[in-house]
Amino acid sequence: MTRLQPFFISWLLMALCLMIGSTGCVVQPKRPVGSSRDHTFITYWPPPKSKQLKLAVKDNIDMKGGVTTAGSEYLARNSPPAARDAACLAIARQRGVNIVGKVNLSEFAVAPSGINDYFGTPKNPFNSWRKYIPGGSSCGSACAVATGKADIAFGTDTGGSVRVPAACCGVVGLKTTFGLVSLDGVFPIEPDHLDTVGPLARDVAGVAQGMDLLQQGFAARYAAAVKSRPSGNAIKIGRLVLRGTNPKIDQAIDDALDRAGFEVIILDDALRVKWEQAHKDGTTMAAAGTWISDRKFSAKLGVSARTKSIIVAGGVAYSTQYRAALARQAEWQRTLREVFKQVDFIALPTLQTLPPRLPPSVRLDLLNAQAEVSNLENIDAVDLARNPVQILSGIPAAGLRLLGIDLFEAKMLNLQNTIAVNFAGNPALALPVPLPRSHIPVTSLQLIGPPMSEAALLATGRLIEANPR
Repeated sequence: MTRLQPFFISWLLMALCLMIGSTGCVVQPKRPVGSSRDHTFITYWPPPKSKQLKLAVKDNIDMKGGVTTAGSEYLARNSPPAARDAACLAIARQRGVNIVGKVNLSEFAVAPSGINDYFGTPKNPFNSWRKYIPGGSSCGSACAVATGKADIAFGTDTGGSVRVPAACCGVVGLKTTFGLVSLDGVFPIEPDHLDTVGPLARDVAGVAQGMDLLQQGFAARYAAAVKSRPSGNAIKIGRLVLRGTNPKIDQAIDDALDRAGFEVIILDDALRVKWEQAHKDGTTMAAAGTWISDRKFSAKLGVSARTKSIIVAGGVAYSTQYRAALARQAEWQRTLREVFKQVDFIALPTLQTLPPRLPPSVRLDLLNAQAEVSNLENIDAVDLARNPVQILSGIPAAGLRLLGIDLFEAKMLNLQNTIAVNFAGNPALALPVPLPRSHIPVTSLQLIGPPMSEAALLATGRLIEANPR
């Protein structure tokens, strides 16, 4: 077999650069027609001055007659208009709810930062001279309700994509039980095990209204749950403490639970270890789902470098870890069922830190890349063509970084305490709680419940919200 020579290395790297692209090298296009100036909306329809409920819809959810962009230039330019609404819009349509627009998201809903390299990144409402990520992938959904442009927004959550932007933007977001809300007409990541649709709003009452647009009869179930939970005294909360969390955030969570008057039970270290494994397995499944659903876009012009790198990384996860992770899912679900025999809900921070700042753009340096991946000279060219995922999995991390693998997005996955919930399929609520003496005044408490406990979760979250100080 012929071995790759140095000149071929340069050619390969240039080809990868063209395939993957580089956000630092690409001139960003003009703002697409119809989008909002703060990048919250991809398409915005200013509402009439009325008290009618305003709903924003994440643009990976089909609306009849409009192109579902999923945050992508490629889909915006090449996809036909949707032939019909996604199933999750049926109740909103029946009630004549005022849909004010399709909101922005990270491309294909795969980047937890919420950064969008084509449509622009929505502005975090806490921005001052510091610029923070809005959180992803439902960044536009969170920003729309935080700024009052919508009363309710629909988002999707595969590994935290409703709860992470809710945490970053200081609003409330609900990840629903897997399978509760139809995914028909929703752009997929991992629809067989992880994907969900859920509402965001400025407060718990708004999220309850949003759930009533996603599930028939929810308003009555929520009212009954509120009536049965007039105070926190009879509610048992299992407190899960994870390594790596900012101590001030842990303290803010504990203070919020104490003010609500719950009976708090510290969960043991054995559950923490199992949670950490579930976090790894859920991350693997979400990454692999990106490869399964989106690999057809990995060489398309109009797909960003960030997204292509995530798709490639997902291919590595699929070929090396996916089946083992899937095999552990049932055991993790059994573990949580046992925990919920002892407590009503589990509480922990949504994020381990405050939202990170937006990173600077990084250019792809071909000369440095050639030096970093000089071991490619020992790779067989035919093997590379036949199995690029296996080859890429053997490249050192430094080389992958120079080939466009976005380590910032990987860092974000490690900061969020959300994906183990998706791996189980349970519902979870993210809601803001005060964070004293901080440049961002709130952090986010995540409350996890048994399957189908959305009404009880929101009723319990209401008690936390009612005791802010």
